[in-house]
Amino acid sequence: VQLVESGGGSVQTGGSLRLACATSGYTYSRYSIGWFRQAPGKEREGVAGINRLGITSYTDSVKGRFTISIDNAKNTLYLQMNSLKPEDTAMYYCAAESCQPGSGLWSRPSIPRYAYWGQGTQVTVSS
Repeated sequence: VQLVESGGGSVQTGGSLRLACATSGYTYSRYSIGWFRQAPGKEREGVAGINRLGITSYTDSVKGRFTISIDNAKNTLYLQMNSLKPEDTAMYYCAAESCQPGSGLWSRPSIPRYAYWGQGTQVTVSS
């Protein structure tokens, strides 16, 4: 399984970015997948997730600004980020759930449940 993120960059406050996560060797429609981020000196946190039923979940700080989506035909996960703030600055990772009891049912991204990780893409928001 390979996950490859793209789309990061530097923007000013209020700007937008769309992150993409291309996969190989993985079937999105059977498992939950999501986006995480880690800022310097902080723990990695779940940002958004989506389960195999298409149910989404977002951390409170990004609700109404970020949108997670999947293009199954392209095996690609997206994170549309609007109204970006300096506190959104972090390395962003996509991750995918491993095969285990309850696979595909949880929309809230969970580090213990996610076995496959991309290399990350940097997002920097300047004020």
